[in-house]
Formats: sequence, C-alpha cells, structure tokens
Amino acid sequence: MNRHSFFGFLVAGAIALLVIVIAGFYWFFVKSPVNLIASTSQPSAAIFVSKLAPVTASLLVNPDRLQALEREGELSKLKTSLLAKSRIDYKQDIQPWLGDEITLAITTLDIDRDPENGQQPGYLMALATKQPEKSREFIELLFSKRALAGANLAVEQYKGVKLIYDNSQPEQDLLTGAVVGEDFVLFANNPKVLREAINNVQAPDLNLAKFPEYQKATKQVPKGSLAVAFLNLPIVAKWQGLKLSEKTYDSEIISLALNPKGLLAETTFLASSEIVPPSPLLSKPVEALHYIPASAGLAISGSNLSNLGNSDLAKLWKQATATIYGSEEDVTFPLLEPLANVQKRWGVDLPEDVFSWVQGEYAIALLPQKEQATPQWIFVVENTEGVQQGVAHLDAIASSNGLNISPLTLGKQKISAWTELVTASKQPNVKERPSLSIEAKVQGVHTTLGNYEIFTSDLETMDKVLTAKDNSLIDNPNFQDSIAAIPQQNQGYIYLDWSKSQNLIERQLPILKLVEVLGKPFFDKLRSLTVSSYGTDTDSLKGGVFFQLDHS
Repeated sequence: MNRHSFFGFLVAGAIALLVIVIAGFYWFFVKSPVNLIASTSQPSAAIFVSKLAPVTASLLVNPDRLQALEREGELSKLKTSLLAKSRIDYKQDIQPWLGDEITLAITTLDIDRDPENGQQPGYLMALATKQPEKSREFIELLFSKRALAGANLAVEQYKGVKLIYDNSQPEQDLLTGAVVGEDFVLFANNPKVLREAINNVQAPDLNLAKFPEYQKATKQVPKGSLAVAFLNLPIVAKWQGLKLSEKTYDSEIISLALNPKGLLAETTFLASSEIVPPSPLLSKPVEALHYIPASAGLAISGSNLSNLGNSDLAKLWKQATATIYGSEEDVTFPLLEPLANVQKRWGVDLPEDVFSWVQGEYAIALLPQKEQATPQWIFVVENTEGVQQGVAHLDAIASSNGLNISPLTLGKQKISAWTELVTASKQPNVKERPSLSIEAKVQGVHTTLGNYEIFTSDLETMDKVLTAKDNSLIDNPNFQDSIAAIPQQNQGYIYLDWSKSQNLIERQLPILKLVEVLGKPFFDKLRSLTVSSYGTDTDSLKGGVFFQLDHS
C-alpha cells in the first residue's frame, strides 16, 4: 500500500484485521453455536471496482454478528482503535446503518497514470448500508468534524452523486466520501477514484462484476463463506515491477469459512491455458506417514514426485515466488532449507537425483530441536520400481563426496550410515599433551522397513522412526482433526504444527513476528495448519488451508 496514510480512509486494511478477528473468536461458538454464515458469496460492491483492479477483498457479514463470538471485547477494542482519531462513535454513528458487506479494493496502481511522479495507488472502500438516510447523516457528520478541525472541504455533483472531499490533505490522501444509490457508502483516497467507481456502475463492461474471469472465479466460492478476496495476478506482478516470462495463472480467488474445528481458507487459481493434469487423487493419507513420529513439526506427504518439476504446483510456486520476491530465480520453500543445505553440501540435484525415481508414496518431515537451529529430517519413500537403483545412486554420490557407507545395527534393524571420519582431541590435564582419536561423524542414515525406504539426518532420528509405530503422526489426534476439514479426495498434505515449528519459522521468516503482533488473538490460538490441493480441472488449481485453533 501507499506509504502515506490518512485516517479518513476509515478502516483501510480493516478487512485483513477482521479476518483475523473471525479466526480469533470463532471457537467461542463451538459449545453454543452461532448462526454465522454469509447470505451471499458474491460481493455486491464489485460493480464499483474496475476489472483491472489488482486486489479486491470483502467481508460478507456484519461485524456486529462477530461480536457474538468474542469473550473479552477484542472486536470492540479493534473498532475503537480504528476510529480513535476521528471522534466518531461506532455504536452511535455507524452501527445503525451498516449492512452485511465491507469491500476494500486497490482499484488502480496509479491514480493519475503519470509515471513521472511515481505510483499513487487508488483505494476504495464500500460499506453496505441498510438505512441510506442514516448513512448520509454519517457522511455529513464525518466531514463536518473535519471542517471544525480546520479542513478545507469541497463538494461536487458527479452524475447525480454528491461527492465530499477534504482538500487540505496531500493529493494522494484526499479523503472522499459519498452515498451511492440506496445500497452503499463509498470512501476513497481521491475524488478520481470515486468518479471512476461511479463510471464503472454506469458502464458494466468496465466493472469487476461483469468481468468473465471474475464470474468464473466466484463460482468456485463455497456458499456461506464469510470473506472473499480476488487477485488479478498479472496486475499484481506489474505492481511489483515484474514482467513474468511464464504466466500460468491469471487470477486467484480466496474464501474463508468457519469450521467446527477451525478456519478453512479455500483458493482457486485460474489458468490462462490448459495445465498439466494433477497427480491422481488419494482417498486416504499415505501409509508412509506411519513412519513419521508425532513430534514432527512439519510433514509433507503425497504420491509421485517424479513429475514435480512440470506440475501445476511447480508452476504456481515459480509464479508466486517471482511475484513476491521480484525475481524469477528458483526460491526454496523456507521450511525446507535443511534439505536444500544437504543438496548444496553434497552436490545433489534433488529433482534429478531423488525426485525422479519417487513414483509411489512419500513423506518428508522436519523435527525441530530446541537446542539446535537446524532441525532433524526424515524422508520416506515407497519401494516401487527404480527406488533401489536410486538409493544406490545416492550411495555413490555420498562416496564421491568422501563419505563412507557403513553398515550398522540399530536395535535389531540393519541400517546404512553415510559417515565422515574426523579427528578429535582430548586433553586430560594442562601438563599432558592432548590425545588424538578418530570419530565417525554421521551425515545421513537409510534403511528398509516393510515396503518403504527411509532416510534420516542422523542415528537419533532413525531411532525415533523405528519406534514411531507406537506414536506416529498419522495416529495423532491433532493431525486427524487437521485433515478432517480437507476433502478426502486430495493430492496429499502439508502439515505444520505451529507450537513445534514457530521458532524455526520465525528464524527463517523474521517478518512473521510483525504479523504475529497484528494478529495476536489468532496466533495465540493457532494449533496447526494443513495445506492440500484437491482440484481435478485442467484449467484451474484448487486447494485449501485449514487453520486448526485451540478451543480452550
């Protein structure tokens, strides 16, 4: 968003905060259910938004209905803090007329379309009104209070709509307000933005509601969703100053809905052309998860890694990281940094040397350690055709890097360890010379269990795997609750235990600490999150993220 801020834009950014509020308060209705579903999943305010808008987000339920879910007045505090500088009282001035929709949009990347003076994004907020006269009184009250504070107000009629704006602010911060028709109160950061919003209504070909891509996307939104956001991905990339050489997905739509055990965010990416068909859907979690201990902080499971580089998910990751990081270079998923380090240290090409022969089930897990920054890792592969040749190839790579292939017995299980001989010194006392000894430093371990080949970072982790049958992730109640919200037919899971992985994630993504401060009620209750892809269409990629929240 524009670095310049102005209060008059009321609750710019409030959609994101309210979404966090929804997530943070939902669990209070589990024991005493509240009927909290939206009456529609398609924002009516889309008629005001340009079809070229990069981002549009809508809350589709009246904020007051969320109040039934709170226990300690957090939502009331949020409303008060957002309105603190305006001398506006929410209960008296806004509550009587506010309806069931709040839409916030970045309507344009540059209001005056003049690159010489930099980008000045246009922001539009549409508030549904159930009492137009009351909302008009609110507009008059808001601007009259600004006038009393010394603001220089201007009033104009534009195509039958009365616009009021504050001329005393910088051009990019010209708070503008209007009541349009009988349904909406509009606010913008410049009169030009409101004029264009009115034009969009009168010229349907210009607005988002009539945009075929948007209409196609909204059909993917589940009924009763509480919030929805639409992203025009090429324009978002342009916003970042990036020209993508490969543009697979044109748009994305995200919806949020409450679930008895948490919050489900579903998203659909719409492709500009036919994409690689997804891997066959799985009807149940893969058996490889039986070898992942319940202590895992991160677990990724599914089937067939051999086609990963050409898959729809790989193309999405490339486009997403290019948009976020402003570069089309490969970016490693932060939580998989330990495996990336193995790749660099050994000169292993994961897609070529490992993923190419994984055609059956697989599971990858990280086990965070409080004492160490680097977590332990586990890689489980179903023993299908080509796996043993793949294992032999990895042994050869280890040998070429100066490691020894050492057969060992752990408990009663025969294993192979990749070891490096290093010297170690001991000094009994100051007067005596230190004695030297040779130690074998384990760099990796692998073994065969049943129909699976298992690799771990060290002996301790392999020991946890060998005893995981008594305490495996797949039998863990928290994991079972997390995957219960995901459709049974899916392509596998990415499961993150928040309490176990929080420190690891914060080290690799420092900006997350700021996000946690903003969404403290949510993160205080977050137990885990689970990501899955479950679409079957060849022109879209559909999936969801389930946030499991603590009920206590």
